[in-house]
Amino acid sequence: MPLSADPILPPPHPDAAQHSHRLAEHIAAAIVSAGDWIPFSKYMELALYAPGLGYYAAGARKFGAEGDFITSPEISPLFAKCLAMQARGVIAQVGGDVFELGPGSGLLAADLYGEMKAMGAPPDRYVLLEVSPDLKERQRALIASRHPEDLDRFVWIDTMPETIRGFVIANEVLDVVPFALVYRDADGTIFERGVALSEAGFAWEDQPLPEGELRRRARNVMPPGDYEYLTEVGMPAEGLVRTISAALEAGVALFIDYGFPQREYYHPQRSMGTLRCHYRHRFHGDPFFLPGLQDITAHVDFTAMGAAAESGGCEVLGFTTQAYFLISCGLAVLVSGGDPNMTLSRLKATSAVHRLISPSEMGELFKVLAFGRGINGPLLGFQSARPMAL
Repeated sequence: MPLSADPILPPPHPDAAQHSHRLAEHIAAAIVSAGDWIPFSKYMELALYAPGLGYYAAGARKFGAEGDFITSPEISPLFAKCLAMQARGVIAQVGGDVFELGPGSGLLAADLYGEMKAMGAPPDRYVLLEVSPDLKERQRALIASRHPEDLDRFVWIDTMPETIRGFVIANEVLDVVPFALVYRDADGTIFERGVALSEAGFAWEDQPLPEGELRRRARNVMPPGDYEYLTEVGMPAEGLVRTISAALEAGVALFIDYGFPQREYYHPQRSMGTLRCHYRHRFHGDPFFLPGLQDITAHVDFTAMGAAAESGGCEVLGFTTQAYFLISCGLAVLVSGGDPNMTLSRLKATSAVHRLISPSEMGELFKVLAFGRGINGPLLGFQSARPMAL
């Protein structure tokens, strides 16, 4: 299957290119089998999660300096230290486990558990929901090297449990749940954008969107006007949040990701959507470039996620920026070591902290949504946070 190329992006190793070719052939076969067209959500699902071939199901490094992007846990252990402050308070109230979705490299699990242990409050179990066998082995190796005496407290699962009690953390998970692409032309006709085959490889192809929930949602979120508008609708991510909410018998779920409340997400000026691909610490907009070797993401509609949490039976307990959440959890105290003269400007001057909380880095774009059940009083991470409306 021919692959699209971009001369700006560095070429892959020949073995990696061959792997991408195999995945491209797999996706092409799926398109033919489906009648020569699949919705983009299906393409994204195959590109990221096809068993043994997809980006998150195969063996290439994804996280950190040697991968395609860096997440907050790789930037600084202070991220996990702040989360540990919040987790300790939740588990002290309701008991239970720490439950992490999409543990990535395993670094957050290792750091978070280590900090809770240093506080004298290690969880009885740290449960990691991971569907990738390769990532599971990498996580296990890292945690075994960091906490060999406590390895039996770490439990890996690959399906959602029926009930959850304790503290749930999902850092940069919702942005990689497959989403639909919807498009309105200048005449007001609404289409679903999908993927077909051409002589050059994969190609975009729009099909009229029939009546149904996706069409209703597209109509509701797109701003009015007689101009073209392309955007994402993340109904599967909402389903994930709803499932967690329904399963959470007591505790708090914390979702951290880049995104906006709905009024900002579906702004008239954001008429080309937020789809973004990550490859070798570069980002671009071509999801057909080297499938299996790059991440495919979109920003998160946090208004929809809050509504999904409520429909699952939980209460939304807070929504703010990553910067305000980390500062509310004691970031300044952790960095300063108790120095009363440590100011916010000095905090931002610290390179790792700057990346975590600066508005020009992750501090404003990344948001924190908390929902839960059976919790008394405000959560630590939102007590002094700037309130934000969903």
